[in-house]
Amino acid sequence: MNFCIVFLFASIGLSGHYVLCSIWNIYDLKYWRCLLKKTNECPDNDIKFYLYTHETGKTRMRIDIRNPYSLAFSGWHPNRKNVLIVHGFNGTESKRPMTILRNAYLSRKDYNIFTIDWKPLARFPCYLSALSNTRLVAQCTAKLYSFIMDNGAAAEDTTCVGHSLGAHICGMISNHLNVKQHRIVGLDPARPLIDQYASDVWMLTKDDAHQVQVIHTNAGFLGEMNQVGHVDFCVNGGMRQPGCKGHFLRIARCSHFQSACYFANSVQRGNFSVGYRCNSKCPNRYNHWALLSQNAIPMGHDTPYGVSGMYCVETKSSAECPFN
Repeated sequence: MNFCIVFLFASIGLSGHYVLCSIWNIYDLKYWRCLLKKTNECPDNDIKFYLYTHETGKTRMRIDIRNPYSLAFSGWHPNRKNVLIVHGFNGTESKRPMTILRNAYLSRKDYNIFTIDWKPLARFPCYLSALSNTRLVAQCTAKLYSFIMDNGAAAEDTTCVGHSLGAHICGMISNHLNVKQHRIVGLDPARPLIDQYASDVWMLTKDDAHQVQVIHTNAGFLGEMNQVGHVDFCVNGGMRQPGCKGHFLRIARCSHFQSACYFANSVQRGNFSVGYRCNSKCPNRYNHWALLSQNAIPMGHDTPYGVSGMYCVETKSSAECPFN
């Protein structure tokens, strides 16, 4: 016996609604092991923190914020910059696209790389419970953030990078801090249900850090649309990325993940892509912005502090991001 769960996602610029219909066998109980956290206690065994450094390479070190020596024993360098990387729905810190981001930062040699793994709370098909669980993940990650600061890190040298629901978690961390974060990078922040039902407490906004940068690659469907942060980049029109092929849902998923690859390339290669000032609408189907080349700024890691507005970017698909 099968049944169908239907999600209606509003789309901008297209009539009607997209209907995502997935059919699962009602007797296959593994699909219904959804974990909905009803506590606000941290640490939580389903939320794990790992540290990577240039010296340890791809070998991860578990961080226990209850142990004052945990950072030192794990190889943390207080004089380096710090990045917190947060995955989204149906993700994990040990798989793409998070490993692509991690490896990009490892190549720089000047970062302590913290990854937040909340896989048990974000598993497919439990989107509703994952959405609810983001509150606890943000609360516990805020404790990690404070733990790093208490051990000598500088807020100005610390960035939270989140993909999809992870982008909103980066924003929600600020709800549990006494001071505002310095920088957040939201990689195609998740849109389903959030755009219609979530308050600003749940959503990434420009109020969550002194600099909030957002990269849109599937705007209006899996990703948020229009301007979200201080500076937003609408890439290749913002909705469908070159190199993503197949049926509609496959293209959407591929495009959604490309945001992580574009940012990783900027971390590793510097001014990888350049954005030109355009109107605040994303998806952006009108490419007249290319005439405004005097307003060009780099997208990603080297985006100047203090800039604001929507910038449009044209780029090619990344061979290092094979999500098709």
